[in-house]
Amino acid sequence: MRIMAIDYGDAHTGVAISDPTGFLAGFTTTLTAYRPEAVVEQIAALAQEHGAEELVLGHPRNMDGSRGPRAEKAEALAELLREATGLPVVLWDERRTTIDAHQILFKAGKNGRQRKKTVDAVAASLILEGYLTYKKSRGK
Repeated sequence: MRIMAIDYGDAHTGVAISDPTGFLAGFTTTLTAYRPEAVVEQIAALAQEHGAEELVLGHPRNMDGSRGPRAEKAEALAELLREATGLPVVLWDERRTTIDAHQILFKAGKNGRQRKKTVDAVAASLILEGYLTYKKSRGK
C-alpha cells in the first residue's frame, strides 16, 4: 500500500510517497502553489500517478498540543483532499518536523538557499517515516 505524506505550507508543500510495500519512504518532491485548490489539484494528480491509497497530512499543533491557525488550515485542506481524491486522510502531529528537516540539511552541509529548496520534501519524509513506524508498531 502506497502512502503519501504531505507537509502543507503557504507557498511550498512537501510530498513524500512510500514504496509499494508501505514500509519505506521513496519518491519526494516540493510543490509550489499558493491557493489550497491548486495544492489539492497537484496532490490529487500525484496520488493517482503513484497509486497512493492513503494520505497523511502534517497537522501543525502548538507545542502545548493546542490548535492554532496553521492546524485549522491543515484541517480545511484535509477535507478538500478527501473530496478531491476519495482517499482517507490522516492528520499527523508534525511538531518539530520542519526544524528537524533544517537540522538534517544543515548537518549535510547544505547552505540556506539549498535548504530552502528541499526542506519541505525532507519534512514530508519525516512525517511519512513517523507514520510508517507507527503503523508497523501497531501491526498494520
